[in-house]
Amino acid sequence: MTPFVVDASVAATWCLADESPPAVVELLNRVKNSGAVVPGMWFAEIANVLLMAERRGRLKSDAVSEYLTLLGTLQLEVEADSGSRIHLAVVPLARRHKLTVYDAMYLEIALRRGFPLATLDHELVRAAASEKVPTLPV
Repeated sequence: MTPFVVDASVAATWCLADESPPAVVELLNRVKNSGAVVPGMWFAEIANVLLMAERRGRLKSDAVSEYLTLLGTLQLEVEADSGSRIHLAVVPLARRHKLTVYDAMYLEIALRRGFPLATLDHELVRAAASEKVPTLPV
């Protein structure tokens, strides 16, 4: 199965959605079986999303801990975030597509490695299409 890049919006749905759409569940199964690629800041981004959900009363602290433990067991290839790559490749993508640097990191990995991107972020989908990066249905 082709490797892919999965962003935090998809992973958050695995943890927060009452009922995840079938395509999102399929992506989780694909990650469990075949793995995916994420930037180094992925776990921090997910932890922040879950902590904010806890503060808003959507999750209990035990659930946050459980989800983080489960996410830590997934077959993820974590790419190191190098300063030079961020400066030379990620920031220009962010500028060109009016993305956050965080979102542009997912796009840069997919673009550089030739992998499809899984995201629920509409701006990131638009930017991926502009860069001719395929997106997975979610």
